[in-house]
Amino acid sequence: MPSAAATRTYVLDAKSRARAEGDCGLVSYANQEVTMHAHRRHCFTGQGLALPHLLLALTVCCAGAAERPPITGVASIAVKVTSLDEARKFYSGVVGLDEAFTTKGGLACFKVNDRQYVEVSPDLKSETEDRLIRIGFETADARKLRSYLASKSVAVPSKIGKDPNGNLSFEVKDPDGHSVQFIQYMPGSLHSRNFGKHLPDTRISDHIMHVGVWVTDPARADSFYKDILGFRLQWKGGRTDTHFDWISMLVPEGHDWVEYMVSATRPTPQQLGTMHHYCLGTMDVQKTLKTVVDRGYQPPRQPAVGRDGRWLLQLFDKNYTRTEMMIRKPVEAPCCSPMKDDI
Repeated sequence: MPSAAATRTYVLDAKSRARAEGDCGLVSYANQEVTMHAHRRHCFTGQGLALPHLLLALTVCCAGAAERPPITGVASIAVKVTSLDEARKFYSGVVGLDEAFTTKGGLACFKVNDRQYVEVSPDLKSETEDRLIRIGFETADARKLRSYLASKSVAVPSKIGKDPNGNLSFEVKDPDGHSVQFIQYMPGSLHSRNFGKHLPDTRISDHIMHVGVWVTDPARADSFYKDILGFRLQWKGGRTDTHFDWISMLVPEGHDWVEYMVSATRPTPQQLGTMHHYCLGTMDVQKTLKTVVDRGYQPPRQPAVGRDGRWLLQLFDKNYTRTEMMIRKPVEAPCCSPMKDDI
């Protein structure tokens, strides 16, 4: 047992107890006091603690907890198609992306920039099958992120080594069952060997701003993206001012985002292709429209200002997966909630 000099006991009020519980997942309480054994870094929480003592308690309690490394942006979206030749006509012929390489897993990689890709697999077998394979985000430290997620009770691989393409990566499932990949690009990998290559002027955009996924319950999605991963709200809105159909959550250490496409009922395959999408940034939607029309593609709808106040243009591959074109800064006041963009 520690000496009396190494033990401190505090009384917690209900507000401080709640804050302690929220800020340190290791904190639990069974009585009305906090007893801290400083040299052994043990703590037992109760029902009260003044703020300076609360901060000390949290420091001691959480000292051994895993920290989340940076998650810096969207890395990829991977989708299924019925025909790779048809996909090439769209992603290269219309969107203007180079097919830079094929991964060891058989995905054709259409390159947006050195760190972002649209990955395509010709494995779609049925019209009712979900086109989405996964979404991906870049992290500064994949091993550390795996450990962090494990500490939050997220099911993760037992360990991480270099993947077949030479990067550090792993996948988890979000609350709606979507595969989410985290990747750390490594020197000498298939991707890094192609840095600076396959970046033609034919690209209608050089940046993926967001990826979208079908979400049945935003609160449940928040438990993963917001509470564990640290994503932060950019904007939320809907078809009416009082219902939120679209919720944009920015990555913690960057300016890309994931968009919750909210629907409590299962969408049709075509609706799901619209929901499971990626968005390319543009400065001039009308110029983009002219470019794709000149390339022989006719969008199903003309550009329009969305409920978020931004100009939008929607393009679709043969299997319904949507490529959204967006001007980032609103030209009209967004509906429904403030725009909390920080770029």
